[in-house]
This record gives sequence, C-alpha cells and structure tokens, in this order.
Amino acid sequence: MTDQPGHHSLPVPDRAYDGVLPFDARDPDASFPPIQPTRPPSGAPNVLIVLLDDVGFGASSAFGGPCRTPTAERLAAGGLKYNRFHTTALCAPTRAALLTGRNHHSVGMGVITELATSAPGYSSVRPNTCAPLAQTLRLNGYSTAQFGKCHEVPVWQTSPMGPFDAWPTGGGGFEHFYGFIGGETNQYYPGIYEGTSAVEPEKTPEEGYHFTEDMTDRAIGWVRQQKSLMPDKPFFVYYAPGATHAPHHVPTEWSERYRGRFDAGWDVLREEILARQKELGVVPSDTVLTARHEEIPAWEDMPDELKPVLARQMEVYAGFLEHTDHHIGRLVEAIEELGVLDDTLVYYIVGDNGASAEGTVNGSFNETFIFNGADALETPELVASRIDEFGTPTAYNHYAVGWAHAMGTPYQWTKQVASHWGGTRNGTIVHWPRGFSARGEVRAQFHHVIDVAPTVLEAAGLVEPTAVNGVTQRPLEGVSMAYSFHDAQVADRHETQYFEMFCNRGIYHQGWTAVTRHSTPWVNAPLPPLDEDVWELYDTRTDWSQSRDLAAELPEKLTELKELWLAEARKYDVLPLDDRRIERFNSDLAGRPVLVSGQSQTLFGGMGRLTEASVLNVKNKSHAVTAEVEVPASGAEGVIIAQGGAFAGWSLYAKDGRPRYCYNLLGVQRFVVEGETPIPAGNHQVRMEFTYDGGGLGKGGHVALYLDGTKVGEGRVDATVPMVFSADETADIGRDSASPVSTDYAGESSIFTGKVRWVQIDLGDDAEDADHLITPEERLRVAMARQ
Repeated sequence: MTDQPGHHSLPVPDRAYDGVLPFDARDPDASFPPIQPTRPPSGAPNVLIVLLDDVGFGASSAFGGPCRTPTAERLAAGGLKYNRFHTTALCAPTRAALLTGRNHHSVGMGVITELATSAPGYSSVRPNTCAPLAQTLRLNGYSTAQFGKCHEVPVWQTSPMGPFDAWPTGGGGFEHFYGFIGGETNQYYPGIYEGTSAVEPEKTPEEGYHFTEDMTDRAIGWVRQQKSLMPDKPFFVYYAPGATHAPHHVPTEWSERYRGRFDAGWDVLREEILARQKELGVVPSDTVLTARHEEIPAWEDMPDELKPVLARQMEVYAGFLEHTDHHIGRLVEAIEELGVLDDTLVYYIVGDNGASAEGTVNGSFNETFIFNGADALETPELVASRIDEFGTPTAYNHYAVGWAHAMGTPYQWTKQVASHWGGTRNGTIVHWPRGFSARGEVRAQFHHVIDVAPTVLEAAGLVEPTAVNGVTQRPLEGVSMAYSFHDAQVADRHETQYFEMFCNRGIYHQGWTAVTRHSTPWVNAPLPPLDEDVWELYDTRTDWSQSRDLAAELPEKLTELKELWLAEARKYDVLPLDDRRIERFNSDLAGRPVLVSGQSQTLFGGMGRLTEASVLNVKNKSHAVTAEVEVPASGAEGVIIAQGGAFAGWSLYAKDGRPRYCYNLLGVQRFVVEGETPIPAGNHQVRMEFTYDGGGLGKGGHVALYLDGTKVGEGRVDATVPMVFSADETADIGRDSASPVSTDYAGESSIFTGKVRWVQIDLGDDAEDADHLITPEERLRVAMARQ
C-alpha cells in the first residue's frame, strides 16, 4: 500500500493557516494555495462489489451449475475465478465481515441480528474500533453507495427513529442507500428505504415491478450521475440484491426457460454439475462427489405426486438467479458505457453462504408456515394446488432441501453449516482489466470474505487507518488477495481460518480442515451437548470436497487442529458457544434491548413501514386495538391499521362505511368480522377486542367490534399465527403498504378516506375496558407510563 502521511488517522485533519492574514485581498501577500478536495491516490480504481444471497457453489453456470449466468461468465472470461473463496455460512455475519475486513464475531455478528445476545461476539453491534470499508474509502475521497440488502442493523434500531449508527448512510460509511433493512424482502412488495426514509415502489407488480430491476435502475442512475458530476472521484458501489434468498420471486417468463430441466431430480443434477465443474476446471479432475446424508431424502424416495411441484421449485429458482445475473449485467454495461469498466475493480461474489436448506424437505409455497413451525400444515395437496403460482406475487415460495444440497455440489451440507464447504465455499470472480493482465484463469489460493477489504485498500493505494473519528482501530483480520492476481502458483497467504455458525464449527490450517456439525438447519430435534459433537478430519490438499474423513487414522492431527480452533475462538470472541434456540428469540433471556415494552402503545396517523419489532406483539394473548378516526361526509373506507401482509397478518379497516376486522392465517384462511353499523361522519372511536382462547400458541379467539363504546359486531378466529407475521412486511396507520392483508382492498384503495388521529394497542389486563372507550385521561396515563 502507498503510505500517505496523515491518512492513518481519519478523517484527515484540517490544517489551519499559520501565517499572518493581510488586511487587503489585493495585497501580494494575500495569496493562498487553492482548496484541494480529498482524493485517493492517482490510479485508485472504482470498486463494485456484487454480493448475491443464498447461492451455493454449484448453482452458477460460471462454476458448472445449471443456472445460466452470462454476466458472471463474461466477467470471469475477462478476469479470474476463485474456487477456494469462503463465507461464514450465514448472511448477516458474511456481510458484516465483508464490509469491515474482520471476522464476524469480531464485529459482534456471530449470528443474525434477530438472535443477538449480550455476548461480545453475538451482540449485532459493530464496535467503533472496527470502522467499515465504506467509511475508510469515503474519508479518503471516494463516492460511496449501497443498493439492496442490509441485514446488519440491530433489531432494536430498525424503527424510523433509529438510531442510525448501523444503517448504511448512518455509521455504515455510505453516502447513498437504496434498499431494504432485514434478512429478506418480497421482491414484488419490498419495504424500501432511501437513506433512512421509507419510500414506496413507483410501480405495482401488475405494472411489472420487481425489486432487483428497481435497485439496478437506481444503481445505474447513481453511477451515471456520479461520473457526470464528479468524474475525478472513484466510486465504491456495494450492490447486494435480495436475490436469490427466499421468497423466490421472478417473472414467469424467466422460470419458463427451465421448464422440464429438473424433472430428473437433485441426485442426477449433482452428478451433472460435478461433470461440468471438472470440464471448466473449477474443481480438480479427481474431485469426489460427497455422499448425500440420510437427513436429505433421495429424489426417488419423494412422493410421485409432489415431484412436479419440486421440479417447479427449482425451475423458479434457476430463473430467479438468471434474472438477477441479467440485471447485474445491466449495471456492468452501464459502467462500460461510461468508459470506466477497465478502471473498475469488480468483485462478483456468488453467494453470501451456501444454498439455503431453510425450505424444509418438501419446500414451501408460503415460507411463513416455516417461520411459525407450521410447515406440517402445508400439505403436498395444498402446495400442488398452487403450482402455477410459484414465483408470482401470490406466492412466498422456497425450494426443498434436496435442491439446496445440489446447489452446493460437490460438497457436503448447506447454508448454516459452517463446518463443511457446502455452507461456506462460494465461487467468486474478480475483474479488473487495468489491474492485472490474466484473463479467464482460475485461482485456487485459499481466501475468505474478510480478505476483500484489505484487497480494495491495496488496489486503491490506501493505508489501513489506525484511528477513525478519534477511535483507535482494531487491525484488519483479512489478507489482501492482490498477490494472487498475477500468479496462479503463488503460495497461499491466508493460512488459517476458523468457522462457526449455530455451533457448527471448523478450522482450516495449511490445507487441513477439522470440522464438527452440531445442528442441521431443517431439523428441530433436541441438540446434543457440545462436548459430544463428533469431529471429522480432512486433508483438502488431496481431498478437494472433504469426502474422506481421516479422524480415526490421524487422531493427533485432529487434536492439534481442535486446539487451534479453540485458540482462534478465544482470539475472535467466538466463545461462549450458544446453541439455544427458543430462548434467544426472547430478548429478556438473550440480553438485547427491545424497541417497545409494556402493555400499551400509541401510534399516530401517518406512521408507517413499522417493522414487527417496532409494534407491540399481539400474538398469543388477549388484546384490544382502539382508533380515533375522523370520517368525511362521503363516508369511511380504507385501512385504519394493518400489520403483516398477504401471507399472514391482521387489519382493522372500513368497508362500505362499516368497520371490519380481518385476520389472515398464513394466506390459507381469512377470518372476517364485520360491524353492522356504518361509522358516521365526524370524530369516532373504532375498537376491536380480541379475547384469546389460551392453552398454548396459535390458538383462536373471539373478536368484538365497537363503535363509540357500543358493540356493533362479533365473530370467531379459529386459529392464529404463533410466532411471526412476516420477515419483511410492516405495520401501517391509515393504509396497508406492500401486499394486502385483506382481499377487500389493494394498493391505493387501502388508503383511509378520512383521518386516523391515533391508534392504541393494549395487551392483557390493559385491554379490558368496561365501557370499551379510551378517554383522554386514560390516554394520558398510558403516555406517562411510557416515559
């Protein structure tokens, strides 16, 4: 790296004028050096990092997979393929590691944000001693922008009030952000933020809207504007689509390209992929196809009536990946049209972890069933009846475990399983025509996602900062990959790397790996004690795919590597290991803050896009929802408050002037209770009281509707959602954004015709009100109790 005086500490301190200021600007001594904007060293490249989501090593055609990715192939032909590049086995941890150059536990992201604990390695809070790459580049004169997924914001900081320290344009170092906050999004109804402000898509799904296309349009527009207005500044663009994370949403014309392609099933597909990988040279010719584990069913053992649905799942996924690659190609072409592609260091990382096995053995038409542990209710008959809707706006689909395993060919296991390459090895392409002369070559040096940041700094000629904003920085933990750009045979420099996710553990050291699998993503059986986990040993110098376990033959080597894993775990805050499941969803037990607490919450008209963590949890308990509305002379119509969307949620609204309540049970059944009396013009209170049956999770309850304290309707909800309404849908006052909870309205027709002044949610004893009205005095009491 080029040593730049003053740039070890960021921001670069301003230098005060140390001379005597003359009285008159016409004085010959009144000559000052011109203002010099901060810029990186001459020759610093633009940087584009593309990070796909949930794509296994064996999916992309660039690495022998069945999903056509011509943009990846084009960049590989003009650059390099890395076939020993690794991630953390899970999305948020990989992203945090990528964006900081440190191991995921070092930056508090040992797991996804939703399962954060108070332990240092698992808090989901990035220490200010680990400044992100974007911040370092921005403070050195780069223009910075992020598009797509951000899953690094602690859940208690995801409301419109922030704080925004972990948001891309807050403390993340990006000057511009257009994307979503969280683990996944509905591609047709995304929850989008521009900066820290929620915005709505400019088109509907019926008009052809898809988030990947939208974010690409925005990225292209930003790059063009940047090069138009600041051509002397390089840019850093982080392009992270939600694709191909579930839900697998893609226009039907893309999935139709694969019609019939996967009818032979996942076992045959694995063999086909390995053969192509050997032909391409992305794995050695003697690579062994690892055995399918007994937890993963054989294709021939799947029910015949389900196989057409299973094949359709994979057709949709393949179309989704090709569609995503197409839009990446649009961005690359736009950069090329600006004449700067040769000066742009492109990382195309094909997946933030292995392929996702979170779709269960049968896959899912609506993965909200899986979120709620109710996947057994999604019968083959139910799924088969919706086969033509997979990938469309009416589906929230995920593919089966067998496909995920195949997408990780030739390795064992999948996403979440950090012990084996199927969870952590992702094909990566580096393209930089002005930076190196090699074209179309494969690089087999061992690397990890933490190596990207130091590579970018070296390419830009920038030093690693020792202090940022006055805070001494923890050194980067990755190794620059630039040494391998020019030499395929140069020895590895990243010689040791630990892995851990959900207590699935592994250690790589100088070609050897010792690994142990503690849990299986789709199996909810009780977990064994950690000290009973069985370790395996592989010599990956001669066994590329980890197919021959040498633990019994070389116990001393295994012991050596297990001790090394423990030493690395202590060094990088991996301990204490935590395999708790249900407990970690409980914020009190986990030790993380919550956004809302207590028994009552008041929301106001105009508030919207409130994440599920931003609103009191009404599940599995009695509750009341009371709203004060102002109704125009034309009558009441539209949503008062809605939470969730088309695949689960609830809504209190007006239809034909009368109050209605709709409870959407996983998109399978909607329970509707309607009031008999219209809401008159003027100011009125509309109230819904839900009396929960009790006796466990997901039970039903009695619904009563009140207008100004008088009961106007009642009905029954036979069952409810026990755990989560959605991973991405939100709560809104005065409308229902994104997909609709009820079929009684959609889009603009959900907007309430009058005004919603306030909505109060009360739980438990606070939901009991003898006169079924909330007085101003009662509202004041609630407000004061929350101070």
